[in-house]
Amino acid sequence: EKVDIFISSKPSSGGNNTNIEWKFYAIEQTDNHGRIKYVLPKEKRLPQGMYQVRMIVKCDHSIVEFNLAVLPANTEAVVFSIDGSFAANISFSGTDPKVRAGSVDVVRHWQDMGYLIIYITARPDIQHFKVTNWLAQHNFPLGMVYFSDGISRDPIRQKTETLRNIVLNNSIKLQAAYGSSKDIPMYASLGVPPN
Repeated sequence: EKVDIFISSKPSSGGNNTNIEWKFYAIEQTDNHGRIKYVLPKEKRLPQGMYQVRMIVKCDHSIVEFNLAVLPANTEAVVFSIDGSFAANISFSGTDPKVRAGSVDVVRHWQDMGYLIIYITARPDIQHFKVTNWLAQHNFPLGMVYFSDGISRDPIRQKTETLRNIVLNNSIKLQAAYGSSKDIPMYASLGVPPN
């Protein structure tokens, strides 16, 4: 299907953005899985900031909206494995697991120090709505949230590759990382100091 891509003309101020001015960028065709890939051309590159993106499917006018972060090279970040850091389980059955005591405070500490917050999970992207709502309900600070692409037989390996791509493709420097004991080799392979 053909999809129209619009991006807000100015970075988000973090408040209520009801008067967004949208700028048309392109029409792209979805692949066999209903996904598109679009690379901003050099002449349309955006300055640093957080932008809203709206994609509208031409045939049925369905809409998807998300945020796009434009970061400087070598941005310092702290990564949190959602399942290993905050809760024992975010179940498929819709239960609301308890938040580990102090976990929101730890994330706020790093955010207050000026670090980019990255949340990562081995869960498939079909759980995006459930997981991001859980983070918001429990007052976790705004951050970049990454999911695995589809379902994998080796979710830790896929999560490691996802994080490696995030770090290498975006010139991000990881300063600290939180997760379960299964996450330690992943963080070590990306140069996170053991302490």
